[in-house]
Amino acid sequence: MSVIDELLNNGGPLVLDGAWGTELQSRGMKSGINPDTWNLDEPEKVFEVARAYVDAGSQIILTNTFRANRIAFAGRPEADHVVDINKAGVEISKRAAGDKAKVFASIGPSGKFLAMGDITKEQLQDNFTEQAQAQAAAGADAIVIETMGDTEEAAIAIAAAKATGLPVVGCMVFDSGKNKDRTMMGATAEQVATAITKAGADVVGANCGNGIEGYIPICAQLSAATELPIWIKANAGIPDLVGREIVYRTTPEEFVGHLPALIEAGASFIGGCCGTSPAFIRAIRKKLDS
Repeated sequence: MSVIDELLNNGGPLVLDGAWGTELQSRGMKSGINPDTWNLDEPEKVFEVARAYVDAGSQIILTNTFRANRIAFAGRPEADHVVDINKAGVEISKRAAGDKAKVFASIGPSGKFLAMGDITKEQLQDNFTEQAQAQAAAGADAIVIETMGDTEEAAIAIAAAKATGLPVVGCMVFDSGKNKDRTMMGATAEQVATAITKAGADVVGANCGNGIEGYIPICAQLSAATELPIWIKANAGIPDLVGREIVYRTTPEEFVGHLPALIEAGASFIGGCCGTSPAFIRAIRKKLDS
């Protein structure tokens, strides 16, 4: 039985974690730093973030490895430490999780575009394979391919992650179109569910780019187009730019007010993305428990 089946058989929805970048910034990380480097430079502060989510009630936490790949680190000394950064990210989250939560390793997009010829499929395959293999070697329970805008890149990352033998979650961003219900490349939720299922993912999901209210219809569309479980990590609303600061207005209480509708739409895994914090996870846990 896979860890996905094990978790779902114990009842759901399952509670995920929230944003990591803002939590690290609150602990002194300066702008311009790739957060993943802190796995080696400031491991105890990364541990504090992971542990805060476990203490808040997360049953699954991610790893601080979102951009820990050779493409993102190109031209920087960190490129020589990609494997170490990924392994450390998994090890830190596993230490924080103990026996209270599972650890799903995070893999984000390359930042390059296949359609524009910025990178080849083979380069992406090598890039994601190196990252996924390091995460698996460190003991991750599963891998999350997240914040993807292109289903073709997502499929390449999913294949690389599946080659480790671990369960894989495939997540796309819906932040485009009149109703913000399409990916950057124009794919609908139905098209995404079909593509991610075909790619071999064990869970189909969406994260970032949209508030929880906006993800309710998207979740329903994903659920209708696949038999796989659905994973949703929404932002704390659509942000406002105040001066140079990005401000998320949705409160934890407002966020969890939409939980019943999101569950009704088919979500089996629920957490937060940009603008959320351990306070949001505590609110989710409290709402589900009640």
